[in-house]
Amino acid sequence: MSEKTLYERLGGYDAVSAVANNLLPRLQADPQLARYWQHRGEDGVNREKQHLIDFLCSSAGGPLYYMGRDMKTSHKGMKISESDWSAFLGHVNATLEAFQVPQPERDQVVAFVQSTKPDIVEA
Repeated sequence: MSEKTLYERLGGYDAVSAVANNLLPRLQADPQLARYWQHRGEDGVNREKQHLIDFLCSSAGGPLYYMGRDMKTSHKGMKISESDWSAFLGHVNATLEAFQVPQPERDQVVAFVQSTKPDIVEA
């Protein structure tokens, strides 16, 4: 019997989607991070959320194919700082806590998110 993927252990598409639906409002409401969503229409935010879901599902071993741009291209010029990254990680951890994600899976999610940092943090 093969080991389950992180995607399966997290609960699949619905669970990843629920996490994204919890995380994005946290980020948008954060006084430090809200500027990244200012002047964005609802359609753009919804599209971004779907890209996030697809990216997370695909990266966790799920059956989805991520069709968005790579992280470096997507975040180029946004001037995301170390401080922004720390605030973002705080919200990721709070979201995972809210969903009571078990520690081994939480550690894997955070490690994966951390692996994207060199392509996202510019300033």
